[in-house]
Amino acid sequence: MRRTAGLLITLPLLLVVACSSSTKAAGPVSPTTASAAPTVPTPVNEASPMPTLSGGGFGSKATISIPEGQQPSGQFVVNTVSEGDRAAVGKGDWVTVNYTAKDWTTGKDLPSSYDAGGKPQLYQAGSGQLVPAFDQSVIGKKVGSRLLVVAPPAAAFGDQGSSQLGVAKGDTVVFVFDVMESLPQDSTLTGTMTPAPANLPQVKDNGKAAATITVPAGQAAPADLQQAVLIKGEGKQVKTGQTLVVQYAGVLWSNGQPFDASWTHGGAQAVQIGTGSVIEGWDKGLVGQNVGSRVLLVVPPALGYKDQAQGAVPANSTLVFVIDILEAV
Repeated sequence: MRRTAGLLITLPLLLVVACSSSTKAAGPVSPTTASAAPTVPTPVNEASPMPTLSGGGFGSKATISIPEGQQPSGQFVVNTVSEGDRAAVGKGDWVTVNYTAKDWTTGKDLPSSYDAGGKPQLYQAGSGQLVPAFDQSVIGKKVGSRLLVVAPPAAAFGDQGSSQLGVAKGDTVVFVFDVMESLPQDSTLTGTMTPAPANLPQVKDNGKAAATITVPAGQAAPADLQQAVLIKGEGKQVKTGQTLVVQYAGVLWSNGQPFDASWTHGGAQAVQIGTGSVIEGWDKGLVGQNVGSRVLLVVPPALGYKDQAQGAVPANSTLVFVIDILEAV
């Protein structure tokens, strides 16, 4: 949960939809604030000429070679180099993609998630927040696939280009995408839950709906942050600065009334953790947990909204959350 209404996800400049020079965006640019974009061509599987790939396969940085002295076809190409064996990415899914990129026009290598300090991109497929090459190419492709994408300007940076990357307006960009993971918005954890200690709220799993949280009757709220791992995940540990995909439900300790749940916002949400983007109770309670864990947090006012009312949350409220950690990037 953010300090204010809504949730936060950060997007690298490489991928954000190009906006007009008068727009100053601190985060994702929505289609309504972006400048008028050219029509994105319908993707095709192959065109001539085509770049070639060398180097390692899926899960490693690709080396992209541009046909010497040849101009791109102008078509939007989405070619499956190798197909995965998991479920296909659906529109609205939270997808994790590793990528390599090259400017066809200049031959310049662009930043890659495989570079030192790079990391995979996490975003909602088909949301319209990223350049179409990212936004549209993965839909319908299976997790575990490697894709070779030739993006003409209309599917890349259009007539704006990207001064940060040195991509000029009208440049064609080549991407190699490794589709690492995909999570539908109704994703949730399964497995046998360990009951919380008797002095903490108890939790009933409701499948693909918000959990039922029952606060102990007549018991004073704890003064300190309380944590209980109800399902122990076996994934990587959450680190400060990562973006998490989570399902969550929250109730007030004072009366057990629900005040927020990811299910009321369309399903799984993305939040940045450990950076002050969410309430301190989440930063303290989720960093160090394992992906795949269901965590109960009891957050005292000092680590929540303090003496400020926030929507349905009165001032000085102790908050109770059940959080499924689905992914961390």
